[in-house]
Amino acid sequence: MNATRMYRRAAVGALAVVALAGCSTSTTDTSAEDTAAATTVTVEDNFGEQTVTLPPKSVVATDNSTFETLDSWGVELSAGAVSLMPSTIGYKTDDSIVNLGSHREPNLEAIVAAEPDLIINGGRFAQFREDFQRLAPDAAIVEVAPRDDQPFDSELKRGTTVLGEIFDKQSEAQALNDALDASIARVQAAYSKDMKVMGLITSGGEIGYVAPSTGRTIGPMFDIFDLTPALEVPEGSDNHQGDDISVEAIAASNPDLIIVMDRDAGTANGGASTEGFVPAANIIENTEALKSVTAVKQGNVIFLPTDTYTNESIQTYTEFFNSLADLLEQQKS
Repeated sequence: MNATRMYRRAAVGALAVVALAGCSTSTTDTSAEDTAAATTVTVEDNFGEQTVTLPPKSVVATDNSTFETLDSWGVELSAGAVSLMPSTIGYKTDDSIVNLGSHREPNLEAIVAAEPDLIINGGRFAQFREDFQRLAPDAAIVEVAPRDDQPFDSELKRGTTVLGEIFDKQSEAQALNDALDASIARVQAAYSKDMKVMGLITSGGEIGYVAPSTGRTIGPMFDIFDLTPALEVPEGSDNHQGDDISVEAIAASNPDLIIVMDRDAGTANGGASTEGFVPAANIIENTEALKSVTAVKQGNVIFLPTDTYTNESIQTYTEFFNSLADLLEQQKS
């Protein structure tokens, strides 16, 4: 969620997905095997039309927003950004997958041995698109990470639809999209505009402010649900640790609902060191300035799934939106 919006800046593309099947010309004296041409699908990604040979024989994935979907569909990877994957993704413990490392310490050349015909790139690895084009010139590169200038929920569904076309999982993709829509409808029905909302990110024991719309992961929720911000700071950023706003200022805005992403929990799920890790719930609970805030006193502090920072899938958002709807519906009952 790129969530992940901070990673896809200048990309363009349409929402349409067009499947194309190609057949070779044949003669009467050639075998059926010789005359069967490869089937292809042409999809619209963040950079325009991409043609993928089906079924892809060697798949590489680097985009955190796609890992859970691919894993749940049983897509085998030959290589991927395993270092960025949380422990909740099955690929994490699959030793047959070539690990391309993280975006901070990438091992891009390792992709050569995988001989990919499809690279699902994006997110933190978006900056390496040209490197992949050079190292794997015969591979189709598809990027569907949510774009900043488009509605976030629509972008999640667009990416899922494209993957469904590529892997012949159209019905499964539609089910995921429908589940997201249903979770959004639940929140919209239960939320009242007089409830002031604050988004926070905890990292390194500190609390960061998440700007509505532009802020990391939680920011787009203000647009999706038309949430009333408890605090609006000029020039709020999409910093992955949140913006540096004093807890006193957060407390003074007195939010009725606080939504929290635990960044350190996400990296811990990804296999990073947990030394000094303090759960977000403990940080919020033990911050003296927040104890008198309405959301804290009334138990209206809700946390995104612990692996969210490294698992920005459509499933992650659907899970959280349903949890948020549960909380809001309890308030109304």
